[in-house]
Amino acid sequence: MREKVEGVLDKIRPSLQADGGDVELVDVNDGTVEVRLTGACAGCPMASMTLKMGIEKILKQEIPEVKEVVAV
Repeated sequence: MREKVEGVLDKIRPSLQADGGDVELVDVNDGTVEVRLTGACAGCPMASMTLKMGIEKILKQEIPEVKEVVAV
């Protein structure tokens, strides 16, 4: 499942990088995906919205086994 998550994150990455940020996969454990937002995303006030409404939504659409995405 980790490989699937990495593949989807690779699709999301260009839009994050366009704004000076990025996402790093930390762990996948029992349907929970742990990520670290880096660059401009790390201190952005919209980071939680990016995480839930962007990254989590896309991961759940592409990989039904994903239950949630959390920032660590």
